Amino acid sequence: MVSFLMSVVALIVGYMIYGRIAERVFGPDDRETPAIRKADKIDYIVLPSWRIFMIQFLNIAGTGPIFGAIMGMWFGPSAYLWIVFGCIFGGAVHDYISGMLSLRHDGCGLAELTGLYLGSFARKALIVFTMMMMMLVGAFFVYCPAIILSGIWGEKMMWVVIIFLYYIATTIMPIDKVIGKIYPIFALSMLFMVIAMGIMLLIKQPVLPEVWDGLGNWGTERLGLKQSLFPALFVTIACGAVSGFHATQSPMMARCMKSERQGRPIFYGAMITEGLVALVWATISSYFFFADGWRDICSPEIVSQFTQGVDGLMHAADGRTLIQYFDAPTVVTTICASWLGIAGSILALLGVVAAPITTGGSSFRTARLIISEALGLHQASARTRFLLSLPVFAVGIALLAWQIGNPSGFGTVWQYVAWGTQAMAAVTLWVCTVYLVREHKFYWLTLLPGIFMTMVVVDFLLISPTTFHLPELFSHITAGVVTLSTVIAFIVWKMKRP
Repeated sequence: MVSFLMSVVALIVGYMIYGRIAERVFGPDDRETPAIRKADKIDYIVLPSWRIFMIQFLNIAGTGPIFGAIMGMWFGPSAYLWIVFGCIFGGAVHDYISGMLSLRHDGCGLAELTGLYLGSFARKALIVFTMMMMMLVGAFFVYCPAIILSGIWGEKMMWVVIIFLYYIATTIMPIDKVIGKIYPIFALSMLFMVIAMGIMLLIKQPVLPEVWDGLGNWGTERLGLKQSLFPALFVTIACGAVSGFHATQSPMMARCMKSERQGRPIFYGAMITEGLVALVWATISSYFFFADGWRDICSPEIVSQFTQGVDGLMHAADGRTLIQYFDAPTVVTTICASWLGIAGSILALLGVVAAPITTGGSSFRTARLIISEALGLHQASARTRFLLSLPVFAVGIALLAWQIGNPSGFGTVWQYVAWGTQAMAAVTLWVCTVYLVREHKFYWLTLLPGIFMTMVVVDFLLISPTTFHLPELFSHITAGVVTLSTVIAFIVWKMKRP
């Protein structure tokens, strides 16, 4: 528990100190913002800062800081360090600089920013890649919440239809009509869940592994985890530390801000808040898997199914290990029901459900904005916005139908999505670095995390069993060479500048 408490304090201090440093490096001023200059009462509209914060928090959260943190803690206490340092020096800086860049460029999206600073080829590649990611996230965040909601009341397909209709509304309607009104309520539900779980941790005070107990891969011997800590940990915990998906969502809020000085609490602050969510669920995961918490909260019938195998691991009657039997969604539902009772668990689960639903809806809206930017189309009428969104809805329905017919496919596809969001983070950090160089600002702020994330995504692409599955040493060396080559290319480019 000491590592958890120290990590919470570190995130708060990081916001107050390093967040201020990032703000001074960028230098917000009093220039007119896009929400005022391009006001259209649809996408460009001034909203209260507290409402923008709530929307930004939900847009970037999804289930990432919950499920990702649970799975990330399978690697052991090193997850604390990644969440804290990744969030303060990587994710929050990434979100702040990219969000402010969008604010400075009329609220344009990540692909357009990439084109401005990395060239037209990179822009075209990002348009295709980002559209693919948005539709995958949108479609795959329909069925999982539907499953959870059907466990409370109703049928799965009923909830699938309701959620998808909600997606259509959030994609087409003016941002203040649906998103601006509903998201703050969902945000409160999400925050209630996190606060309630944090309080329960403090009440129970379980004896947990601490950072100083060892930073190696605890999951290999204790849980049968097959992946190596590097680079898997840094992809598994994405939204709770660094995530390029956030750079696709921030432009929506950049179009609603009345002042550049709102940037630090909205962009940097929302990421720190997400880091706190990840810390709570990582600690719960540590209790569940490393302190035998599963024995305390599961029924005697479930506990009796597990026996220790010849490999030293706990196996269920059907042969599954602990992390195979208790996947992340199961941990969430089990813990909520055990710690908070019926009423509390419903509210907590609604918080978990709200995150993917709101993120999915925002992803579809982002896809519409990407298409309109790429084609230079105006969207004054609801009919135009609907027609522009039809391809997005069609692909989303096709992906949803595939997922319903292949329920196990979610896990496989999501591994590619997790890598994809980290790849976007690396690109975004390089975009921010080029901007800072051009403006003669302190570019090391984004250069160092950009180098690290480049190494992570290249290494994971080479080493992961779901991609090339190359030998570990070869993957590390090749990723190092690619990263070094990228740094050299950057140095050469910078030296040629006047």
